[in-house]
Amino acid sequence: MRFVSSPPRRSATAVHVALCAQVIAITALVVFEHARGRRLAREISALGGDPHAPGAQAVVGAVTVFAILIMLVAVTVVAGAAAYLTWLVQARQSALPAWTPALPVLAAWFVPGVNLVLPPVLVYRLWWASRPPADRHGRWVALLAAWWLSWLATLAIVVARLPLGAPHGDSKLTGLGPVELATVVASALLCAATVRQITRIQAAGARDRQRAGPVASQVFNGPTTHQVYPAGQ
Repeated sequence: MRFVSSPPRRSATAVHVALCAQVIAITALVVFEHARGRRLAREISALGGDPHAPGAQAVVGAVTVFAILIMLVAVTVVAGAAAYLTWLVQARQSALPAWTPALPVLAAWFVPGVNLVLPPVLVYRLWWASRPPADRHGRWVALLAAWWLSWLATLAIVVARLPLGAPHGDSKLTGLGPVELATVVASALLCAATVRQITRIQAAGARDRQRAGPVASQVFNGPTTHQVYPAGQ
């Protein structure tokens, strides 16, 4: 006998809000880059890093705006990661109440190399542990694959475009543009879709258990309340 945790609706909402804020912040940075970035990069390069050089005061305002946008992007990215990991741990505890450690989830996301492969596997197993309708398996695999490939593409494109040295010549401040923004938006939308789907499945299961009564929600005696998983799931 065991009590089933409630679906993580609040943490799912937090993920959606954080992803929205992240997209807005990156959009603002890309707009600034397009409108002012190339010229500001040239002006900074001309100053040679000397804050007292002639003309330095003329770029203070633009540099301040750029710094604020960079901080906003960093804050929203960290907030999004924290919200997603919180949701992931809570959703896994809801699907598998006997499973409590958060360390394997965190390790899957932060161990280099492993974090390129294992996260979608964990999310897939979480979906399966949430007891979804069998006819949704193909659509779920397609959604999960699209999300993870879009995330890897975003990571690869952003890393490839970022300037490795100080701005000079016709270089940009960040290298971000419409292509990078499009991949970020696609990845965010697909990530939100995976979170929403798992949360909805768990919420539907919780409603079924409530309708079945308090005993059925605690005892393993049917397909909606009972499932055996291999060790480690």
